[in-house]
Amino acid sequence: MNRTGTYLKLHFARVKATQLEAIRSRFGSLDKAVEASQAEWEKSGILTQRQLERLFDDELSERLQQAEAWAQQENHHIVCIEGEAYPPMLAEISDPPILLYAMGKVELLSDPQIGIVGSRNATKYGISIAKDFAEYFTKVGMTVTSGLASGIDQAAHEGALHSERFPGTTIAVVATGLDRVYPASNRDLAYKISQVGVLVSEYPLGTKPLAHQFPERNRIISGLSLGVLVVEAALKSGSLITARLAMEQGREVFAVPGSINSPHSKGCHQLIRQGAKLAESGQDVLEDLSGLIELSLSDEFTSLSSSFNQEKTAEKLSEEGLLKWIEYEPISLDELSVLSKWPVSEIQSQLLILEVTGRIEAMSAGRWRRLK
Repeated sequence: MNRTGTYLKLHFARVKATQLEAIRSRFGSLDKAVEASQAEWEKSGILTQRQLERLFDDELSERLQQAEAWAQQENHHIVCIEGEAYPPMLAEISDPPILLYAMGKVELLSDPQIGIVGSRNATKYGISIAKDFAEYFTKVGMTVTSGLASGIDQAAHEGALHSERFPGTTIAVVATGLDRVYPASNRDLAYKISQVGVLVSEYPLGTKPLAHQFPERNRIISGLSLGVLVVEAALKSGSLITARLAMEQGREVFAVPGSINSPHSKGCHQLIRQGAKLAESGQDVLEDLSGLIELSLSDEFTSLSSSFNQEKTAEKLSEEGLLKWIEYEPISLDELSVLSKWPVSEIQSQLLILEVTGRIEAMSAGRWRRLK
């Protein structure tokens, strides 16, 4: 059985990442484990009775075939925890999913991300703020991650997609199978994200929206992100669960303040009292995350394609390598691409580092100029 098939069998049994090492130790490998008999599994004592029932369910073979057929379609992906496409930030959390279904640009999962979450019953103010923050983050080269819910989530995705400079850098983490859209009113938005961003889920095809899956989903939003921004949240809301998970995962948490009389702001104010950072602008968030962004991008740069020799790679990693083409007069991305002969994706990443470190600033119409 191939690696994807092996992980799918364990995934359908709802095996946790924390159980994988014990499975390898007992059976020698995951491949050998999924071929073992039910008696051998029962003797190992690794899985719960419910997990064993799922692993040896008569319908398991049909579900495997369905998932593998789905993954054969264009831009459909099954990402295993030990595969190259699995996002490294997510792999660091205490309970990462062993497998992800993704529809769209799967490489975005490993990009530097900011999570934006908030109330489903958002005010016009909150929706406007979420869109403005998301558009700003996308403009400076970050990916916006949210949960495709109504209200703030929807506004965050729409703001990211609206950016004139780098449209489409948004990830929707959903709490259903990827063959469903919840809420149904976001069907068109989900389709657009699947075309220019990426939809992702840990749940098998056909999974309905059940209440307990939404807080489970939230750990993926925070796990993928360098930080999480909360825009409008009541005192008892899923957004506060996401913020708590982010704190437990060592992520930065930001909250947008609002009126002291608004119930939509009380959750944000509570977060600020508990140590979340007050965010009045996207720049506030970017300044706090600049070190993490630079480290993330540097890690990405170290794995550049072997088609470039070490001398050329070192030149590309040098801030001066790009700065030498950026003067005090604004210059566009297209002009930088022609002058440097670097891939656009690498120019965007380097521009983000230079911007957050205060060496250049973004101008209108997708241009930059040197500050110092």
